[in-house]
Formats: sequence, C-alpha cells, structure tokens
Amino acid sequence: MDHAADAHRTDLMTITRFVLNEQSKYPESRGDFTILLNHIVLGCKFVCSAVNKGEEQKKLDVLSNEVFVKALVSSGRTCILVSEEDEEATFVDPSKRGRYCVVFDPLDGSSNIDCGVSIGTIFGIYMMKDNHEPTLDDVLQPGKQMLAAGYCMYGSSCTLVLSTGEGVNGFTLDPSLGEFILTHPDIKIPKKGKIYSVNEGNAKNWDGPTAKYVLIQFRNVLFFSAVVSVSFSF
Repeated sequence: MDHAADAHRTDLMTITRFVLNEQSKYPESRGDFTILLNHIVLGCKFVCSAVNKGEEQKKLDVLSNEVFVKALVSSGRTCILVSEEDEEATFVDPSKRGRYCVVFDPLDGSSNIDCGVSIGTIFGIYMMKDNHEPTLDDVLQPGKQMLAAGYCMYGSSCTLVLSTGEGVNGFTLDPSLGEFILTHPDIKIPKKGKIYSVNEGNAKNWDGPTAKYVLIQFRNVLFFSAVVSVSFSF
C-alpha cells in the first residue's frame, strides 16, 4: 500500500474545504451561504449520476428540476426559486424559508444529449434586499448584485465552475471520492485570443453595437489567419 499517495489524497482542496476557507474570511458569517452551496453541489452530483445512466431527455429534464428544487428547499436557506423548467417562481414555505433567491437552469442543452454535446446546470444566487415577504422583485435584480454564480458541466468528466465575487475557480468530480476537487484555480480569460466563436443564427436579433463588435472581431481573426498562412508559406 502506498501510504504517501493515500496521505496526499486526503490533503486535496475539495469544494467544501474551499468554501469553508472563504467563509472564514468573514467572522460575522453564520454559515448559511456555505450550507446553500453544499446543497447545490449535492444536486449537481445527483444529476451527474442520472446523466451517466443514460436517462431519456424528457425524463432527465423533469428529474433534474425536481432534484434541484428539493435540494434548495431542504437547505432551509432559500425563499424564492426560479427555474427555466417552471413557468412560475417557487415561493418556499415560511417554515423552511431563508434569505437567498436562486435562479437556475437544471439541465441546459438537454436536447443535445443524443449528439454527445456537453450539457450542464447553470445557477445564480441573490439575497433578499431586506426582511419582508418575498416578491419577484427580490429576484429581478441586476446581475452585478449576484452573490455567486456558476455552472456544472456533465460529460466524460464532471466539472463545476464557481465564482463568489472574488475570482473564478473550477472543480472536477473525483468519482472514487465522490468529491469535487479544485483543478482549475483562478480561471481568467486570455487578454487576446485567436478563436472566433459566435452563434450567428441569432445575428438578425443583435442590436447595432453588438453586430459592430462581432464584425470587428471577425475581421481581426481573418487578418490573424492570413498572417499565419503567409508566414507558413515562406
């Protein structure tokens, strides 16, 4: 038995350990936010398992939504849930109510399952503005007021990317441990890229500034490709 290797595996930065470390930076914290995130993580693990079992799309959509609604309500820390799968918002019973509002798509891209394309869960967390009876206004806040946001992508591996306002970190699910391990710390977008990627199918719905920006980026990529081609021809 490789005791050194086993010891190393117990010193991994799990998502639970990471969130607790972040919580320790705020002495006034009661741990409510940490508990809520743990329930979201639990929901992601459950959906990952269901996806790997190869359930049908319709069944997965319904199952994923039920999993996250139940996980969020049972946390005892939420007051309003807004799911892409439900036409109306879910107002949590006062006996289980907390101060957080969660918006989510339990299984985005589920119609692409048969194509082998990645699918995932998207979520965002807001806090109620003050102590009052929850209303939809508590959810209809600017994105900059989100306390946390993230996504969990299911596929050949399961990756959860999370931001709580101070950087972005990625965690990969280790099936043997059943834990998300920090594998992509402090993720940043490169200052300059060389890939042009946009859904041009929606081009007719873009406003003027967006269309102009995409056109400029497309021209830059074409120019870069031309330069590279000329360089390799010599």
